[in-house]
Amino acid sequence: MAMVLGEVNLGDAAATARAFDTVAGALGGLDALVNLAGGFRWETLEAGSIDSWDQLYAMNLRTAMLASQHALPHLLKQPDASIVNVGALAAQKAALGMGAYAASKAGVARLTEAMAEEFKDRQLRINAVLPSIIDTPANRAEMPDADTSRWVAPDALAAVIAFLLSPDARAITGACIPVAGRV
Repeated sequence: MAMVLGEVNLGDAAATARAFDTVAGALGGLDALVNLAGGFRWETLEAGSIDSWDQLYAMNLRTAMLASQHALPHLLKQPDASIVNVGALAAQKAALGMGAYAASKAGVARLTEAMAEEFKDRQLRINAVLPSIIDTPANRAEMPDADTSRWVAPDALAAVIAFLLSPDARAITGACIPVAGRV
């Protein structure tokens, strides 16, 4: 059974707590969490602003931290529960104009590792996927001349996430797995 909640500000701790309590109550608990809220902005350090850094931190790292924190009471009640964070390949190597984005996504990778250590003895697995450019309508609109055949198809990324959530991945925790397509 799936449930959809709209307009939840995952950057607000109280709203996030209410959302997870509502979902867990309606579904009889939580088995998994996929943290995929986030955003991107291309901006050089020289011409950029601290506001961009703050916004990308809030969208990419704060949401993952708060969602994880408020899902934990429900996930820890389930055997073999799992969290998968969606980071970015830029967390490993930033490109020009990607400082704020890469730093926030590197934070997601480090959060993943820290959480995996914290919960590895409590049967909660935490991993991350680090995609390169995902083939979405928004990315195609932003980069109309790009070779999209090299990008990561959403269904291919979803397959990696599904594997990490499955019992077949029970031996994996703390991994940050590149899903780079052919970029």
